[in-house]
Amino acid sequence: MRYKVAVVGATGAVGREIIKTLAERDFPVQEVVALASGRSAGAEMSFGADAVLKVRDLDRYDFAGTHLALFSPGAAVSAVHAPRAAAAGCLVIDNTSQFRMEPGVPLVVPEVNPQTIAKRPKKGIIANPNCSTIQMVMALKPLHDIATVKRVVVATYQSVSGAGKEAMDELWSQTRGVFVNDPPTPEQFTKPIAFNVIPHIDRFMDDGATKEEWKMAVETRKILDPDIQVVASCVRVPVMIGHGEAVHVEFERPITERQAREALREAPGITVLDTRDDGGYATPIEIAGEDAVFISRLRRDPTVPNGLAFWCVADNLRKGAALNAVQIAEEVHRNGVLAS
Repeated sequence: MRYKVAVVGATGAVGREIIKTLAERDFPVQEVVALASGRSAGAEMSFGADAVLKVRDLDRYDFAGTHLALFSPGAAVSAVHAPRAAAAGCLVIDNTSQFRMEPGVPLVVPEVNPQTIAKRPKKGIIANPNCSTIQMVMALKPLHDIATVKRVVVATYQSVSGAGKEAMDELWSQTRGVFVNDPPTPEQFTKPIAFNVIPHIDRFMDDGATKEEWKMAVETRKILDPDIQVVASCVRVPVMIGHGEAVHVEFERPITERQAREALREAPGITVLDTRDDGGYATPIEIAGEDAVFISRLRRDPTVPNGLAFWCVADNLRKGAALNAVQIAEEVHRNGVLAS
């Protein structure tokens, strides 16, 4: 069976990556519809080697007859149009934060909890987790199966592409401006991002954490185990693509470094690159465009019982967003959910 697939937010950084990934992985499409705001209507986008998609106005689009919609337009837009698509019989995979913690909406990383989408959700919506959460739970899952994760302390180093194309443009223009004596004017960020790091992603909450840090905690519990405690510090860094994370994990039971390394090497979607030599670790610039989550610097954490520490890096536009959404689509296709 082939499907009529809509990509909502098609002209954004993640939307473009979704269209690219659908073609690369040869998802069984009958037709792909690129949807965006009215100001982008009429623009043309490539799909695969030969096809050209003409962007259509989301507000005017009728989802009846569309089997699947992959959303990445921003939470406010998804709040309006994702339920409209689901009501028309279209299965929605939403990449925004709008529905992630809503009861009855599965929050899915296919390598971690595919059982949650064995059947069509009643609300017709499946949520894609936050990019920083996806790569962390990918790494935690095989270790949790061995020794049960008790507590996670994580510091993220998140690229500007996580904030969209305009944020990438701001990093580029500010970096260039430094060398021509043009003082940076922050627009997408609260402070200059070029040659700087900003310990602030999303809005501040009452307890002093940012919403990005809150997401990592609550999403990890929903996906992996409700008993896991997570404290995160999320930082924006002047990198175009690729999120890094320094992760410290405390387990309920003993786990050796060797056991962890072997489990990670065997886990789907994980690549261990850790030689303990100069350059024997993964960095964002090297893994941009790659599908895997890379693990390096794996070592014992002697400050807690049953502790391990590691470095985790992934392309936030691919596994952190577009690839994970397409993998969810592949899973529901295999399960016959789309056909039903």
